[in-house]
Amino acid sequence: MNTANLQIAHKWFEAFNVQDLEALLALYGDNAAHYSTKLLIAKPKTKGLIQGKSELRAWWQDAFDRMPQLHYEVLNLIANDTDVFMEYIRHNPGEADLRVGETLKIEKGLIVASRVYHS
Repeated sequence: MNTANLQIAHKWFEAFNVQDLEALLALYGDNAAHYSTKLLIAKPKTKGLIQGKSELRAWWQDAFDRMPQLHYEVLNLIANDTDVFMEYIRHNPGEADLRVGETLKIEKGLIVASRVYHS
């Protein structure tokens, strides 16, 4: 188990749960790619994929604005030298809890790609 990559995952959850956009973006490389089916639904022109910190910033700022009480509960983290698999529950008041799996691809201490799987 790669402890450095696990620390990145823990920092990711900490930043997300307090909606610290700058701390979250600091974990990503400048050209990081992010794929999500929620992104595909909300912004079909993206085909579910955004790239670069400016697009990540816009996507997450919109989420934080729409869901100020959004919170992720960690269920499981598995890390190797290049990837982290994160399993968590997405809590947002007024919505059913959602089980989520997400992978982070990490190079040189930064997330270069992420992919979300919703139940």
